[in-house]
Amino acid sequence: MPSFKTYPLESINYEEAFQKQFRLVDEISRHFKGSEFLSRGDLGVVRGLNQPRYTRRVEEVLAAYFHAEDAMLVRGAGTAAIRMALHSYLSTGQTLLIHDAPIYPTTQTSIKMMSLQTIRVDFNNLRHQQLPDAPDGILVQYTRQKPDDSYDMENVISFFKERYPEVPIITDDNYAVMKVHKIGVELGANLSCFSTFKLLGPEGIGCIVGDKSAIERLRSENYSGGSQVQGHEAIDVLRGLTYAPVALATQARVVNELSQRLNAHEIPGISDAYVANAQSKVLFVEFEQPIAETVLKYANDLGAAPNPVGAESKYEIVPMFYRVSGTFKEFDPNLLQTTIRINPYRCGPDTVIRILKESVKKVMSSCS
Repeated sequence: MPSFKTYPLESINYEEAFQKQFRLVDEISRHFKGSEFLSRGDLGVVRGLNQPRYTRRVEEVLAAYFHAEDAMLVRGAGTAAIRMALHSYLSTGQTLLIHDAPIYPTTQTSIKMMSLQTIRVDFNNLRHQQLPDAPDGILVQYTRQKPDDSYDMENVISFFKERYPEVPIITDDNYAVMKVHKIGVELGANLSCFSTFKLLGPEGIGCIVGDKSAIERLRSENYSGGSQVQGHEAIDVLRGLTYAPVALATQARVVNELSQRLNAHEIPGISDAYVANAQSKVLFVEFEQPIAETVLKYANDLGAAPNPVGAESKYEIVPMFYRVSGTFKEFDPNLLQTTIRINPYRCGPDTVIRILKESVKKVMSSCS
């Protein structure tokens, strides 16, 4: 049995992934002429918009696609998107309600930068605990912050909207967009934030979708020409986003098959394999012996990526064999010795099985 029970997010199936792709392309065709979308877009600060025309057009596509009032592309990937979203509603020293769990490191940095006072509440058990007076803002991370997280995003957002109707809700949708049925803003949050680099898009571009008034405040402060997302980058956001749903649905299917095969004892020396969102949906492999770090060394030699680039970016094709995430490590430091996480990215299950089997075999041979 695993060291803990996990509750991975429900991934969309192939048919739902196709429909997400088709709907996005339909939305693109409503906002761009065919010849326009075959171009690389424009550059610079256009009078009246203070940003490239194509960037604004892409933002309109994203707002419509996610059923939101507005959208904004920002530099600094998902980290900057969350940081700016917090800034749009909160001032220095105000209170932010968060889940009682290890905070994603870059989010913690944003909280520290703004000197926000955090209030921790267990999102897994909202109706059976004493809750604070209304905070100034609420931040909800879509994917899991610790292995035994089980909360449902829609239920959490609905609960907070009923309990604190005037308090803005910001969601960190990284590693969830194009994998789940609806993102935070589609479930009632005020702003959703995510990195487009994690969705086969360009490096360093984040996205905020949601309330028009909050985004307009941010846009009015983002007037520098050097801070603008250029037209060609914005177009590349849509190009990547188009292919992301089916690619991610395939990845989820491979993860589930690997879990079944490894739990059927296809490879000796593995005590358990289970699916978890940490933060992307991955396979955790737990060994009978504390050999995790050595297995990772051999896996790299056998063709597995030893670390993430953007965690599901356009550069990540071969499977990644990596240590457990920082938040999971904080939950249980022993996982570093006994457990690895595997993201198949674009490969099939047989490739992962081959690399894992040969890695474990080499470890056992070196110990004998």
